[in-house]
Amino acid sequence: MPKITIAHSPDADDIFMYYAIKFGWVNTGDFSFENLPLDIETLNEEAMKGTYDATAISFGAYPFMRDDYAMLRCAMSFGEGYGPKLVKQKGKKLKRNFKVALSGRYTTNAMLFRIAYPDAKCVYINFLDIEKAVLEGSVDAGVLIHEAILTYSDELEVEREIFDIWRTLAGDMPLPLGGMAIRRSIPLLRAINIENILLDAVKIAVKNKETLSRMLIERDLIRVDAKKLEKYLSMYANERSETLSQESIAAIDKLFEIGYNHGIYNKQIKTEDMLLPKEYVDYRFC
Repeated sequence: MPKITIAHSPDADDIFMYYAIKFGWVNTGDFSFENLPLDIETLNEEAMKGTYDATAISFGAYPFMRDDYAMLRCAMSFGEGYGPKLVKQKGKKLKRNFKVALSGRYTTNAMLFRIAYPDAKCVYINFLDIEKAVLEGSVDAGVLIHEAILTYSDELEVEREIFDIWRTLAGDMPLPLGGMAIRRSIPLLRAINIENILLDAVKIAVKNKETLSRMLIERDLIRVDAKKLEKYLSMYANERSETLSQESIAAIDKLFEIGYNHGIYNKQIKTEDMLLPKEYVDYRFC
């Protein structure tokens, strides 16, 4: 039985979208899946080494790994009027060259932040330590991601929403934050079958959100309570997460265009060119 390593972040939406497989709700056929929860920057860096069969990645990081990984059509997170938050201590005035903690050099939020604040001094730390760094004053501000956008201290205030930076650059489009990718070295038919299993997993998870959420809480697999989990999943694990729409593709393409125009990427790519060619199945068996 082929073993497939699936690497994902430890935040609630990634766990939610994967655990339909873990709990045995999805027919995985001849495949055995092993999941590894890792912070998003580790996922990005390991993807650039080709470490895992399938992995969660930041959309902002994908152009750096495009030769080794194809994009998948499922398990995506978009911000629609919300997203990562730039926070500071209440009442603090930020200088032009303020010191900021970011969750990783290759994250989507870091890319947008650096475009908006080119003079800021960026340090990169684990996303779980950013709030503490801001509260203790070792940095002037920090960009919160994952569940921290719902749970941060009352001693902090939002300086700016990353979504507002995105809207300035891209207009009225959903903000592409993270998705899934699969190693190109995997035989194409096998990769397509894996993608279909993951598509099923996300659809089943969203359809059975209440039951799955309760099971995750009972097993202490997430870092938030039931109320915050419901809110968080409504934001990042919803119908848009199930499969790429044309609107989602246009938003990701816009992100790639912005990165290319700002000299971050050496080539402008199109999302549809990076997806697995599922029509291969029709050609293969016709």
